[in-house]
Amino acid sequence: MSVWSFDAIGTRWEIETENPLPKAQRTKIDALIDDFDLTWSRFREDSLVTRLSEAGGIAAVTTDAAAMLDVYRELSEATDGAVNPLVGESLNALGYDAGYSLAAGAPRAAPSDWQSILTWTPSELSLASAGVIDVGALGKGRLVDLVIDALSEIEGDLIVDAGGDLAVRGAEVRIGLEHPFDVTKAIGIAAIRDRALSASAINRRAWGDGLHHVLDARTGLPVRTWAATWAIATNAMRADAAATALFFAGGAELADRWGVEWVRMSTDGRAERSVNAPVELFTASAGHR
Repeated sequence: MSVWSFDAIGTRWEIETENPLPKAQRTKIDALIDDFDLTWSRFREDSLVTRLSEAGGIAAVTTDAAAMLDVYRELSEATDGAVNPLVGESLNALGYDAGYSLAAGAPRAAPSDWQSILTWTPSELSLASAGVIDVGALGKGRLVDLVIDALSEIEGDLIVDAGGDLAVRGAEVRIGLEHPFDVTKAIGIAAIRDRALSASAINRRAWGDGLHHVLDARTGLPVRTWAATWAIATNAMRADAAATALFFAGGAELADRWGVEWVRMSTDGRAERSVNAPVELFTASAGHR
C-alpha cells in the first residue's frame, strides 16, 4: 500500500491506496479540504462561519449545509438539546477559541432555540443574529466521506484516516481502540470493512482543570460520565455524529435507530457496547445495549 500523509484542518491525515495517488488527485483532494475548511472552520478569520458570527446573515453554501444540519436536528432531538451546532460560543467561553487561548471564563450555554436562529436549505444558510457555528460533532466525518467520494475512481483497497475518523473501502482493517486514560494501550480491537469508524475522547483537545472539547450545549460544561466513544457506520458522518451522541442520554438509542454499532467507556473505566459491534474488548464490560 502507498500512504499519502499530510496535515489539514488541525489533524494528521493518511490516505492509503494500492498505488501512489497521481498529482492531479492530490491537488483535487487538497482543494476539496480547503474549500470545506473555508466554509466551516471557526478557527479561520476568512471562513464563512467566522464572517456570519459577527452579526449573522445569509450566505450561499454547498449541499453540506443541509447534509450536516439535517443530522444536527436529529442529534439535538435525540439528546434533548445536548448537541447543538451553535455551541461555538460555549467552546470560546472555555478558552477553546480561534486563538487557542485556553483561558477559561464562565461557562455559557448555547441557545436552546437554535433552530429558529440557524436555518438552511440545500443552497443557503441563514443566521438570524450573531452566533458561532461549530460543526465539530460530525464535520470531520462529513469531510472524510467527501474525500472517499472524490476517490471513487481509484481502484483497489482504500483507507482515508483523518485522526479519529476513518473510512475503509475493500479489505478488512483491524483498528485498536485507544484507551482514554493511557494512550499506550487499547481497550479493544475493531474489525472494519467497507465501513467507517469514528472515535471521540475527553483526553483529546483537553486543557486546564478538567476541561475538554465535548460540551453539553445546555450547560456549556464538559461531559463527565463518558470518557470515550467509538461508532461504526456505513458512512463517516453518521459514525462521527453517533460518536458524539453517545456521550449523552439518548445517544445509544439514536445509534441503534441508525443501525450504527458502537462502544463507549465510562469515566470510571467500564465499557459498554452494542450487541453486534465487530469489536473484541480487552477491558471489563458493563454489558450490551
